[in-house]
Amino acid sequence: MSTIELRPDSHGKVRDIYDCGDSLLMVASDRISAFDYILPDEIPHKGEILTRISAFWFQKFADLIPNHLITMDVSEYPEEYQKYADYLTGRSMLVKKAKTIPIEAIVRGYLTGSGKKTYDQNGTVCGIKLPAGLVEASKIPEPIFTPSTKAALGDHDENISYERCAELVGEETAQQLRDSALKIYTAAAEYASTRGIIIADTKFEFGYIDGQFSLIDECLTPDSSRFWPAEGYKPGHVQPSYDKQYVRDWLKANWDMQGQPPHLPQEVIEGTSKRYQEAFQIITGHEFVPMREA
Repeated sequence: MSTIELRPDSHGKVRDIYDCGDSLLMVASDRISAFDYILPDEIPHKGEILTRISAFWFQKFADLIPNHLITMDVSEYPEEYQKYADYLTGRSMLVKKAKTIPIEAIVRGYLTGSGKKTYDQNGTVCGIKLPAGLVEASKIPEPIFTPSTKAALGDHDENISYERCAELVGEETAQQLRDSALKIYTAAAEYASTRGIIIADTKFEFGYIDGQFSLIDECLTPDSSRFWPAEGYKPGHVQPSYDKQYVRDWLKANWDMQGQPPHLPQEVIEGTSKRYQEAFQIITGHEFVPMREA
């Protein structure tokens, strides 16, 4: 079956969540979002790539921090979902339930995006003072933790200071968010550098599983991170990327951000799918071979 006939218990920008009692079934669609809007076109293979990259990192960093992954084997899912194997294979994972911490744990290793915008205004990113003279894509002397609020569907995330984060979730939890996010980012960036990839920035989500601080949701995917090719990297301009920056750039050039976003041209859809597949291959070391039809 090409879809699940059951109604999801939670419907996000990209993922649909099904409550399985003592676990959750998390299904990544091929939907793509940008600027907090869900775009009207899907990107072939995107959901599968996001899920399989997340699983790669969850397994790689299992000794660094607990995570919510139980299995991606559909034969181990609750029985009522097994008949949807042709849709779920590759793009879904059964995960442990968590008490989600309502903060996007963002780590920036390079200056770009919204961080570059506030830096140009006052020399800071989320209240953190940075050295003078940095330009687009400059490497930040040390990676920085720059949290944001986790907005409801349709609302916009808001960058906040560490102090505001601590006010919202408590000092102990804020420290866990900061220290864990920086630890995972640093390990991932070191690994990625051996694969010819720069991880410019990324965002993590964390929660408590049976009282244990854990990594949840997705991890270091082209949706949650900026991946730049190390070859040809030169600060001072926007870098080519293996993520959805290609889509953001097209929208900025072709949409005034009023009303609903436009349809993407076919070359942007195909180009984005190609970039996601390249990211999968470079990060995992394996050619992307779909486990299911697009």
